[in-house]
Amino acid sequence: MTEQKRTPVRQKAKQLAKLLREENPDYDYLREIFRHLRVELSVDVTHKDKKLPYVPTEEEICKYYQAVWKSRNMKHVLMIKTLLYTGVRVSELVRIKLSEIDFDSCQIRITEGKGKKDRIVPFPDSFKEILAIHVHNMHDKGGQHLFESSWKKPYTDRGIRKILEQYSLAAGMEHSISPHKLRHFLFTWLKKQGIDDALIQPYSGHESRKSLELYSKLSISDAQTEYEDIIGKFPV
Repeated sequence: MTEQKRTPVRQKAKQLAKLLREENPDYDYLREIFRHLRVELSVDVTHKDKKLPYVPTEEEICKYYQAVWKSRNMKHVLMIKTLLYTGVRVSELVRIKLSEIDFDSCQIRITEGKGKKDRIVPFPDSFKEILAIHVHNMHDKGGQHLFESSWKKPYTDRGIRKILEQYSLAAGMEHSISPHKLRHFLFTWLKKQGIDDALIQPYSGHESRKSLELYSKLSISDAQTEYEDIIGKFPV
């Protein structure tokens, strides 16, 4: 059977654009057009199998953290511990402001995280002192964000990823450690310790903003207590 020739995708898109431009289509209109096109052409919707994310083991996290600690770069130590203890996304980490850290409650407010959602994340009481010293130093330097470069600007997502990558190389990791893998590790570890999904969820940022606010009022204090009780067993 000879292989069917098809117009290159970009070229076909330009042809369709000429037909549709006068319609001034928006996203919903285009979505409906292509839904009906699938029906007209008898095209079945296919779903790719989703691979489970790789989650580092406790041994790998300890090995990785040892490489970070040996660097004696305390800013990097704090960065990676903040990612590990809070489960924040890298895009959220770089936007944390000094004013969003509550040392009395051991909590950080994440403003407009993924999906423009706000939420509260915890950190261990044992982490409070070293974090407070860092925040005090940042205030003295006139900083506004928890982590800033030597140019007094917030780090970029890419900058944080490069920092983590250098320690993956230093530790000789088989699997490179990314910010998202640290996030996966925390929530998987909490689950293994018997923490209920209902208590993890407000911290993970997977709820709508409106329901999260209601949900948090009901469970945030319980979740904080559970978190503090169990985090003492954390491998780092």
